[in-house]
Amino acid sequence: MNNKTSSLQNIARILLGALMVIAGTGHLTFQREEFLAQVPRWLPENPIFMDAVVLSSGIIEILLGLAMLFPMKHKVKVGLALAIFYVLIFPGNISQYTNEISAFGLDTDTKRLIRLFFQPVLILWALWSTGALRDILNKKN
Repeated sequence: MNNKTSSLQNIARILLGALMVIAGTGHLTFQREEFLAQVPRWLPENPIFMDAVVLSSGIIEILLGLAMLFPMKHKVKVGLALAIFYVLIFPGNISQYTNEISAFGLDTDTKRLIRLFFQPVLILWALWSTGALRDILNKKN
């Protein structure tokens, strides 16, 4: 694993890390109801369970965000972990779209559909900013 990243990648990594900490904090506090709207409807609709999903994903976001903020030896692994996290939470975005749930200003089908296309951007951002994308591509060659 090559740990070299450019200054631009480091800035992007730090920005994404900060956004993750803010989003995770939102899960635990001021945006908790909004995040409840993204819990997939195929999961048990027990309010305690749904709140536990929001709280636990918020804690994971904060931890991954903090890990992104600091230069470290294992940033490629952190980038991979964050990309996997984005894949794992994607069903919540799909559920919000398919069930026509308004949250985060996504109050139309068009807005909810556009949001779905942003998830791959986050995945690539996590992979590119940590050097994980380069590592993955180098392993394929």
